[in-house]
Amino acid sequence: MDKVVKTDAEWRAMLDDLAYKVTRQHGTERAFSHDNFPKEPGVYTCVCCGAPVFDQATKFDSGTGWPSFYAPLDAEMVGEKVDRGFFMTRTEVHCNRCEAHLGHVFPDGPRPTGLRYCINGVALKFEPEA
Repeated sequence: MDKVVKTDAEWRAMLDDLAYKVTRQHGTERAFSHDNFPKEPGVYTCVCCGAPVFDQATKFDSGTGWPSFYAPLDAEMVGEKVDRGFFMTRTEVHCNRCEAHLGHVFPDGPRPTGLRYCINGVALKFEPEA
């Protein structure tokens, strides 16, 4: 996988303010603030670099107010690291291609994985199946 590396100024120029705050500064959009994505078949890509990160087929309604998936499209595209911010320990997920912060993963999701990838909608772009 080719890594995507840009300067802070390049990221700021290509992203809107909220997408920059979430993906480059590890922010979080407000719950229920992002439009729900289409239900048609397709792939969710990283808004920063276009890497395919989640498939529509793994999306589910978690009731949390953020798009939720039970598995990444390709485990190599989505990395994890410990996040100790906000006085708690969580598992952050990021795009392995450009290091964009996507959201967090929790062990309370549905079968078959039991995982809930709670992702900021602003960090994703939906690409319908051709």
